[in-house]
Amino acid sequence: MKNLQKYTKKMIAGLTTMAAVTSLWTSGTQLISAQEEATKGPISVGIFQFNDHGSLNANREGFIDGLAELGYVEGENLTIDYMNANADIANLQSMSESLVNNNDYLFAIATPTAQALAGATTDKPIIFSSVADPLGAGVVDSFEEPGRNLTGTTNIGPIPEQIDMLFDITPDAKKVGIIYNSSEVNAQYQVDIAIPEIEAHGAEAVLGTITSTNDISQVMSNLVKEVDSVYLVTDNYIAASMPLVGDIAKEAGLPIIGGSNDMIIENGLATFGLDYYELGVQSAEMLVRIIEEDLDPATVPVEKAKVLELIVNEDYAEVIGIDPTTIKAPAESAE
Repeated sequence: MKNLQKYTKKMIAGLTTMAAVTSLWTSGTQLISAQEEATKGPISVGIFQFNDHGSLNANREGFIDGLAELGYVEGENLTIDYMNANADIANLQSMSESLVNNNDYLFAIATPTAQALAGATTDKPIIFSSVADPLGAGVVDSFEEPGRNLTGTTNIGPIPEQIDMLFDITPDAKKVGIIYNSSEVNAQYQVDIAIPEIEAHGAEAVLGTITSTNDISQVMSNLVKEVDSVYLVTDNYIAASMPLVGDIAKEAGLPIIGGSNDMIIENGLATFGLDYYELGVQSAEMLVRIIEEDLDPATVPVEKAKVLELIVNEDYAEVIGIDPTTIKAPAESAE
């Protein structure tokens, strides 16, 4: 009996010791975790947005939320310095210089702001997003090896798949209209991809080019008279004017396919495209890797969107007499 009591006491003592060790280990882990959090930042990020519309706003919001999810919270260990050029080219140089002078890291939303920041610093890390053709824009040497102080996410959509979807919806289309700002490098890049895709379906691409938002009403009104459907690229000027663009197409009874998810949600028929909020989150993840792993942006590959989805605007479909349930994602259509 005495041996049993001794054994029981030893077990209790052992369990007590184990509990103490476990408690110390847990406390230590929590302490290390707290110390790791304390080492994040403080940092300042200058955000430079080209203009104000749904896609770019979502891009910015996703970026800020993405940083917060990874431990960089505005007002705690993160300072955000936000500027919007309001699509005014004259604002780009002065604003970019101010952001460079006052921040540790920079986030450029859209091609013109990425180019402006690239011209303002060759040292501070710049993450860009909503740049369809960073190579053509001159901000990287290649997607795999950017080669400079810039890297980020491209908003180039799955153009071939979007064109396939357009012809699934309007199989008899002979002329497809494209309205875009010909002075935007990113827009022209996408149009150059779209034209041969349209021609491969035996149709003609009819281009309507603008140089400012003031041109949109006349150019779009003329375009819809000549075409059977409209394809949109992710053009900043068109995206900011979707209420007008969509209304003109609806009045003509024409579907609008392509562009960004936000453009279609606002006033188009359908797209298989990227979520700009998620693209912002993805951009934030890139910045955090650069900060915490001490990476050189010159060696961090440019990334394409990881999240693509089918968007169908049922209200638009009803107006032009199309059953929204017949519209499928390209992969589904091919099955």
